[in-house]
Amino acid sequence: MVELPRHIARMAEDLAAVPGAVAVVLGGSRALGVAREDSDWDLGVYYRSTQRQLDPQNVRALGYQGTVSELGEWGPLVNGGGWLSVEGGPVDVLFRDLDAVERWWSQAERGEFDVLLQPGTIVGAPTYLPVGELAICQVVHGQLNRPGSYPEELAERAPQIWRGKAGAALLFARGYAGLGDVVNCVGMLSQAILCEAHARTAETKHWALNEKRLIAEADLEKTHMLLSRVENSTESLASVIQAVEEILGTRSATKG
Repeated sequence: MVELPRHIARMAEDLAAVPGAVAVVLGGSRALGVAREDSDWDLGVYYRSTQRQLDPQNVRALGYQGTVSELGEWGPLVNGGGWLSVEGGPVDVLFRDLDAVERWWSQAERGEFDVLLQPGTIVGAPTYLPVGELAICQVVHGQLNRPGSYPEELAERAPQIWRGKAGAALLFARGYAGLGDVVNCVGMLSQAILCEAHARTAETKHWALNEKRLIAEADLEKTHMLLSRVENSTESLASVIQAVEEILGTRSATKG
């Protein structure tokens, strides 16, 4: 258990008192024990939309310095929160609708998920991402039913789905390479690499919480050097695509 500094504990207590809040948790790198000294504190505020919708104005009324979003302003999965400061330290507050998270949890148990367009991501966010957050978090206030082990069906089915997406991204990368379109080619290569990273973390039953550390967690750091060497020529792009395919062990899809 991570012991919260006094000012973070006080903020967590204030958030727990917001009308509609059913639990406050510590998440992110602090909960995982991999935080740097200057890492943000991530506090999740869970509520149930079927019981009482959380009103962001009540969070603003707590008086902490920073910005608090409206619900849904940050995308379909990360459905709002705040970038706040307390005693000079940054705190990310994340709103989580527990009803939605539990639906996605039920899907994950069946090996099912969607990938939603989410600001801050390249390939999008799988709907099991907030299920992973729920699994690794440290509950500070309230009570939460949380996942135990990584769902077996998800570990079995997700890698194939992600590798299908990686193959499609590589196909488009080759098309853009033929046009000499560096930006879109590299974009598709980034998608392919991240899709393979998602596949590998699912295979090893490791919760992927975001794309921030995903490349390292999947042991794909070699791809950083490849993308940094891209030159503005079709030959260079084709060479990099081939090298990426060899590292990923995934070939581009083919059109029928």
